[in-house]
Formats: sequence, structure tokens, C-alpha cells
Amino acid sequence: MAREALLAALSDGWADPARLYSAGRRAQQLSDAARAAFAEVLGVRPDEVSFWPSGTAAAQAAVLGALAGRARRGDTLVHSAIEHSAVLHAAARGKAIEVGVDRRGRLDLEAWERAVSGDGVALASLISASHEVGTVQPVAAAASYCDEAGVPLFVDAAQSVGRVDVPGGWSLLSASAHKWGGPPGVGVLAVRKGVRWISPYPQDDLYRPQAPGSVDLPAVVAAAASLRAVRAEAQTEGVRLSALVDRIRERVPMTVPDVEVVGDPVERLPHLVTFSCLYVDGEALLHALDRAGFAVSSGSSCTASTLRPSHVLEAMGVLSHGNVRVSLHSGTSEADVERFLTVLPGIVEGLRREAGM
Repeated sequence: MAREALLAALSDGWADPARLYSAGRRAQQLSDAARAAFAEVLGVRPDEVSFWPSGTAAAQAAVLGALAGRARRGDTLVHSAIEHSAVLHAAARGKAIEVGVDRRGRLDLEAWERAVSGDGVALASLISASHEVGTVQPVAAAASYCDEAGVPLFVDAAQSVGRVDVPGGWSLLSASAHKWGGPPGVGVLAVRKGVRWISPYPQDDLYRPQAPGSVDLPAVVAAAASLRAVRAEAQTEGVRLSALVDRIRERVPMTVPDVEVVGDPVERLPHLVTFSCLYVDGEALLHALDRAGFAVSSGSSCTASTLRPSHVLEAMGVLSHGNVRVSLHSGTSEADVERFLTVLPGIVEGLRREAGM
């Protein structure tokens, strides 16, 4: 469906939607329809939705734009310790207060309440669900504390949109199309009316959330189509993938010695599972699994090019080395999972033997 929408939009959506000639008007109709589709899923008005070059760009624009818009109220960002690195880099530009999590990766709500109630807080940021261990965060409860303190809440929902419903109460929300199986290069930002947002980039319309320049309209149309398709099957697919994740969570500790499965076993995304193997280099394990036909992540999914341990796992206080993050998708079968569980113990044993363990 997404591929068909992309091809159709390449024919009808090539023009500038701001132009008044017929091709421009057709492009504007496509843009409006895509915007309405996203608005319906997110529960907002179509004019509260904007498109960005990526989920990273949307998340950073949310943080920097909201901080700029609320500069008279304060200059401090409150965020969880497990935010995506894109948010953490944006936070590093100014004052920030970090709120910790427990060993399952769940936000410390008491510390969060104290932090957002402090003086000079302009914005709070909370990821909807951990992008590394899958733990779903208490967004509704965190939002209620923000509401009491008069602080807008930004929710990075890249991992949740299209898979599970995101609770309400937030003021700004970002998502990324490729996370739900849509085309890369499409980020979505929703900013509710009444939230003062000033673009962090030079442009004419400073108070309307939008990316500088033209958006990739065919990709946006394809992203909307893919989101509709994913949402239609989300509940059924979530049950199927969750059962496969449960199987991995149960079998890995039984067949691989000295392993720790991390993240909340219940309050979690249906498609993610993460575990860490003692005495094993994570990168070596990743390459060994890749040679066996399995594409997995090791360490921090958002800082995989660095040698630093995952900041998410460190914040949780769990084993951060020899880490494997498995993300299941619609094409993942029961046979795939069984083969993974069959080859994993031998791969880990071989790597430990090579390391002299």
C-alpha cells in the first residue's frame, strides 16, 4: 500500500503545494489528506501537524522550539535519563535536569514530580517507550504532574506510534515513519494549539511549526498510507509479536549462561527484546549473528557508531556489555525466532571460548 501511494504521489505530488496552478493544487490536496491521516491517529487537529526530514529533526525541533517559545517562563528542560540521544544533544545546549529510572527502565515518578515543579522549568521531555529495552513509560501520570506545574510535555513517540496508543496529556509529540515501516526521511511533529513554539531555524513564519524548505511530499503520502495499514493490524500483530518476544525472554536465560534479559517483562512494546551476555563483546556478537543471518543491534541503538556503553542501560543499572537488541517486524515468523534461539547459545559459547572465558 505504501509503495503504491508513493508511486501515485510521484505522479500527482511533484509540484509545490503553495502554488496556485493545477499541479500545485493537486499536491496541496495530497498534503492535506496526509496531514489529516496523521492528525486522526494522533488525536490532534490537522493544522497542529507538521512534517520534518526525520524523526530526529522533529524531536530536536520540538525541544528547541518549545524552549525558545517559553524563554520568558524559564530556561530549564526536565528529561528522563533514557531519552533518545537526539533529545539529549538538544538538551545539552542549555540547562537540564535529568530524572532517573528503575532497573526495568521505568521513570521515577516521584523524582519527576519534584523536578517539573521546580523554578525555571520551561519544558519536560519523556520518551513514550524505551527505544532500547521497550519499557513503556507512564506518560499519562507524568503528563498530569506537568499539567499541575504548568509545564508543557514533549513526548518522543517514535517507537510507539503505529504499534500502541500513546496516552494523552502531552503538548508536543514527534514520530518517525521508518519506525512503523514507512519510508525513511519523514518525521512528524504535532504541537497543540496554545503551546508557544518558535522555530529554532531562520525562516519567515516563526510561530508555525514547520521545517525550512520543501518536504518530500510523495514520501509523506506513503508514510500516511503505511501508518493506516499498520494501525489496522496493530492489535493482532502486537499479540503475535508479543508472544514471540515472551519466548525469547524465557528461552535465552535457560540456554545461555550468565545472561540478563532487561526491560519490563509486562509493560513493554510488543516487538522489542533486549538482553546482555557477560564475557562477550557486543560488537563481536552482532557480527556473528549477522553472519548467521540475523540483523540485530548491539549497545545503544542511537549511538551504535561510538564505543560508549548504552546510556539507557547505564541509567537502568543493568549489564551494558555484550548487549543485543532484537526488533521483530511483520515479516518475522515463528520459525525465524526458533532458529535464532537455536544458534544463539553456540555463538555465545564460541565467542567466550575465543576470549579465553
